[in-house]
Amino acid sequence: MDNRPLVSLDPEDWAEARAVAHRMVDDAIAHLAGVRQRTVWQPLPEATKRQLRTGVPQQPTPLADIYDELRDTLMRHPMGNVHPRFFGWYMGSSNFTGALADFLAAIDGSNLGGGDTAAAATELQVVDWLRELMGFPEGAGGTLTSGGSMANLVGLTVARNAMAGVDVRVDGVTDLPRPLRYYASDQVHSAHQKSMEMLGLGSKALRLVPTDDDFRMDVRALARMIAEDRAAGLHPACVIATAGTTNTGSIDDLTAIGALCKREGLWFHIDGCIGAFLRLAPAARALVAGIELADSLALDPHKWLQTPFDCGCALMRDGRRQFDTFTLHGDYLQVTTRGILAGPFLADFSFELSRGFRALKLWMALKEHGAARFGALIDQHVAMARAFADRVRAEPRLELMAPAPINIVCFRYRGIGGTEDGLRALNTEIMLRIQESGVALPTDTTLRGRHSLRAAIVNHRTRPEDLEVLLAEVLRWGEALQAEGFASGRQPG
Repeated sequence: MDNRPLVSLDPEDWAEARAVAHRMVDDAIAHLAGVRQRTVWQPLPEATKRQLRTGVPQQPTPLADIYDELRDTLMRHPMGNVHPRFFGWYMGSSNFTGALADFLAAIDGSNLGGGDTAAAATELQVVDWLRELMGFPEGAGGTLTSGGSMANLVGLTVARNAMAGVDVRVDGVTDLPRPLRYYASDQVHSAHQKSMEMLGLGSKALRLVPTDDDFRMDVRALARMIAEDRAAGLHPACVIATAGTTNTGSIDDLTAIGALCKREGLWFHIDGCIGAFLRLAPAARALVAGIELADSLALDPHKWLQTPFDCGCALMRDGRRQFDTFTLHGDYLQVTTRGILAGPFLADFSFELSRGFRALKLWMALKEHGAARFGALIDQHVAMARAFADRVRAEPRLELMAPAPINIVCFRYRGIGGTEDGLRALNTEIMLRIQESGVALPTDTTLRGRHSLRAAIVNHRTRPEDLEVLLAEVLRWGEALQAEGFASGRQPG
């Protein structure tokens, strides 16, 4: 080596670093403690966008200055899902203990590909806790993932390999003796089509089954479609049931679908990313009866368990099938009976070799609160949603667009004499005005061609009065916009 000084990324002054870190923790606590005093969301100013498009920094900047910049950009313009009046899409709201865990996980710095480490053992324990909560048998397999899309992809990949009739890992999907078919309701999440495409099966491999008036899969129609495909020389392979659809929270008849899969010899996969954790809730757990019958199950702890993003989980009834689908070791990763690779090799159960220590934030939160408290929170959300749906039914100016079986309420402002297109325009504008005001944040969807506002009640900070605020804002903006010219679907001005 030459005489240049050695380079390290550790702070030159640990006392100064400690002071900045303490400021960060103090500000973080104030940020959460004062969340109700802030707007839910606000548009990102053009000046801030320009600030965040500057070139690569070449020279050092003091950490304190970097943090000052961060407070003026990121912390002032969040997505807003930690706010109690964020009702958009379906997002958990994080928790303080989980945030501390993410910090500690980063300090530990472990790569969760596997090994004889406490981090790997912690992930195994968390996966086993989730297995137990879902009623899966001992010995079932599982892995933590980045979220529900990846958890579903893991399950559907194992299903493909198990049902293919050939060794897909060696011969590929071009050697399939018959085209595989997967079945899901017409309310299924779009991640499943992406999975079909990524698995080389093509989007046409996913057949969408009609749903009933409650947006649940029609099991008789499913049976007919399976029979038709068999008669046409195709290979029915897997049924994807949904425990909590994204649109309305509807839950397919898991017990009936599980029995059909057993009779027909099909793989039974459940997308439980929204509703699976109803199993923890004393009053609502019967809604997901039959979830324990699945061959594979996708979960999203970063939703109803409030784990900081990101944290998904794929559970497999037969852990050996999961291992056979993913295990692969290069010469540089030889498992031994002693040393660091004597421990579990977690990458044998998923796509990822480099994996963060995402288990710690769920491990700490479950330890701190206990599963029973999460179950009570889930029952609380279901009760709030049903009460909100009742308020919508009782208000002549509003229309309930779908049943609200769990914690998602679809509704809209009726308008006066408007067409369907006019109602879409009116309710879209209501949504945007409320979002831009920062008072609350609903989103929208389309249900069988009919536009709807949508409120997902997932935030552990949400109270009944927050829903009253949302209701009042929808009514206020509905009346104001009609007065501006939206009565017949015309935009104001």
